[in-house]
Amino acid sequence: MTNGIYTLANDYVYNQLVALLNSIEANAGQDVPVCVIAYNDQLDRVRSEVASRKNVTLLENPEIFADWEEFSYQVWQSHKTAIQLWQEKGIKKFYRVGENRRYCAFDPRSQFDKFIYLDADTLVMQPLDFVFEQLDHHDFVVYDFQYKDPSHIFNLSSARLLEVFSKERIESEIFCSGFYASKRGIFPPEQRDWLLSQLRNGDSDVLYMAAPNQSVLNYIRMTANVSFYNFSRNLADDKLTGCSVTSPHFENINNIIYDKGNRLTYLHYIGLSSKLFNKVCEGENIDFPYRDVFLHYRYLHEPEKRPNFTTKAKAYNAPPSLATKVLKKLGLTGGGK
Repeated sequence: MTNGIYTLANDYVYNQLVALLNSIEANAGQDVPVCVIAYNDQLDRVRSEVASRKNVTLLENPEIFADWEEFSYQVWQSHKTAIQLWQEKGIKKFYRVGENRRYCAFDPRSQFDKFIYLDADTLVMQPLDFVFEQLDHHDFVVYDFQYKDPSHIFNLSSARLLEVFSKERIESEIFCSGFYASKRGIFPPEQRDWLLSQLRNGDSDVLYMAAPNQSVLNYIRMTANVSFYNFSRNLADDKLTGCSVTSPHFENINNIIYDKGNRLTYLHYIGLSSKLFNKVCEGENIDFPYRDVFLHYRYLHEPEKRPNFTTKAKAYNAPPSLATKVLKKLGLTGGGK
C-alpha cells in the first residue's frame, strides 16, 4: 500500500510549490512521496525542482489527463449556460481546465493507493499520518470549515439544490478542495457515466460556475455517497484548529503555526493571488498574513536568496492611492476603462 501527497502546479506557482515541498520535508518527513501534477505545459522550473528532490515525481500523462478532461467537459456540457457563458468571455473549452487534473489522483493508473491532495498555496505544519490512518475507516477525509459557507460550493439559488441534497447534508458534508484525502479507483468509469446521467437529468443546475472543480468534486463525492469524515466536525474543541490565513489569531512559534496551543495540520493561503507571492519573491515589499512563514519555507534551502526588505511594507489589500484612482478613471493604468 503506497501513501503519498499530490499537488497541482506549473511555473507560475513555482515559488509556492517550493515552499510547500519544503514544508512537507521539514514537518511531515523527508521521505514522504510527493507527486506534482502538471497544471499545463509551463513546467521548466517545476521539472528542474522535481529533478532535484529524491522523493518528488512529476505526473504529466496525456492519456490520464485526456480522460479526466473529457469527463469534466461532459459535466459542463450538461449545464444549460456554462459553456456558452465561458465562450463569450473567451474561455476555451471550460473554465480552469488545468484544475480538473487533480482528479487524476483517483485514476487507477495513478501513483498512490491512498493520497492527500494539497493545493500549491498551502504549507504543511505537522506529520500527516493521522490523516492517512483515517482512510482505513473512510474513503474521503477532509479538515476544514467550508460547510459553514456553501455559497462557494453550490448554486444556492438553484431550485433543484434541495431536491438533490438535503439541507442537513449541505450544512455538514461540503469541503474546500484545497485539502482532502482519498483513494485511487473510488470513481470508476461506470460510476462516472452514471454521475453524468444525473447531471444531464437536471442536477447540473446545482453546480457553482465560479469554482468549477471544487463544485464538481463536492457533487460527485456526495452523489456517489463515498464515505466521508471531516476532522473539524469530529475533534474535541480543545484539539481543533483552523487552517486559513484569514484567521488572525494563529501563533507563529519557530515557523510552526499554532491555534490556541495546537499545531495546525496545514496553513492555506486561500484568497491570495499567486501574483502576490511572486512579487514578494522578486523583492517587492508587500505584506500579507503569515508572510514570514511563507518566506521561511520558500527559502529554507537558499536563505541567501530571501528578499531583504528595507522599505516600509505595503499591505496586500491596501486601497489604491488617489493618484492611481485618478489615472484609472482616465484610463491611463492597466485595465482602466
